[in-house]
Amino acid sequence: MLKALSILASVGSALAGTILWDGRMNDFTSSADLDKWSWSNQVGPYQYYIHGSGAVTDYVNLSPSYKNPADGGSTQGAKISLTSTAYWNGQTMRRTELIPQTTAAINSGKVYYHFSIMRSDTNAPSLNREHQICFFESHFTELKSGWISGAAGTSDPALRWEVGGTSQWDVVWEAGVWHNVAYEIDFSANTVAFWHSTGSAALTLAHAAVSGSTSSNGADWHLGVLELPRDGYADSNEDFYFSGVYIESGTLTTSVAGPGGVVTNPSSGGSSSAVVVPTSTSAAATSAAATTSAPPTQTNVVTAPKYGQCGGNGWTGATVCVAGSTCKVTNEWYSQCL
Repeated sequence: MLKALSILASVGSALAGTILWDGRMNDFTSSADLDKWSWSNQVGPYQYYIHGSGAVTDYVNLSPSYKNPADGGSTQGAKISLTSTAYWNGQTMRRTELIPQTTAAINSGKVYYHFSIMRSDTNAPSLNREHQICFFESHFTELKSGWISGAAGTSDPALRWEVGGTSQWDVVWEAGVWHNVAYEIDFSANTVAFWHSTGSAALTLAHAAVSGSTSSNGADWHLGVLELPRDGYADSNEDFYFSGVYIESGTLTTSVAGPGGVVTNPSSGGSSSAVVVPTSTSAAATSAAATTSAPPTQTNVVTAPKYGQCGGNGWTGATVCVAGSTCKVTNEWYSQCL
């Protein structure tokens, strides 16, 4: 068995994709390490500036118990929280977000953005408000949960994947279930595909590539949550759990263990090294728990959505806001459609 595992590990190592940026927080002693970063001292794997006025532990906490147990490549996971003070820079939205601190080409060619996400029944995300999760500033792809602004009804229990504001995949978001995700983004072809699994299962293609306005300056992917305000629904503490965060190119790692990790299969008691496969999104994948919808209609004019970024030092995305909003300067680094 050990010899077989050694062979598997060698094969996995030989085929593994190239990690462009590693956000698995294995070198963090606590979330207080995030406070070491500033615009004048850009250290560590994350930019940490989109959060409320409280201590870092009000919004981000780390623990081995916060990660997917199958994520053998991570020593700990992150609990990202929206609290009563999670208002950034005077905005009306609650936000706690981390941004990759890297000069790597995470916005070029075909790349894979990996993360796992889970919720609990304790401090559960509201079903009555829209949550934008793990999104780009231009919102060309993201997860969402809760009631989507403008939708019928008052609540929505779904976790959904969107491209360009159109839902492509959704599933009822049950407490205690780890959802493992990889955005397959081809910045050259302007397409996005969606890989997904739950628990310890390997990623499979849940939705084939669809066209999208894949705009990114390499410093605008937000790990975390933005919650839109909604009249009639009071704030409550909400927690979101993340682990296995990294970006790779080349060959997609489908094992939840991640590069360098070993995952244990709870049903068999066995272990295997991280598995990687050459990817092709030409064949559609299916999921019994998920539904898909038609690709969004593309337009020639790229606009930033309401609450999206529209300017700032180094910004290369859309600078024109969607109808009904105006680009407002927040600081040297950030302008937003409001």
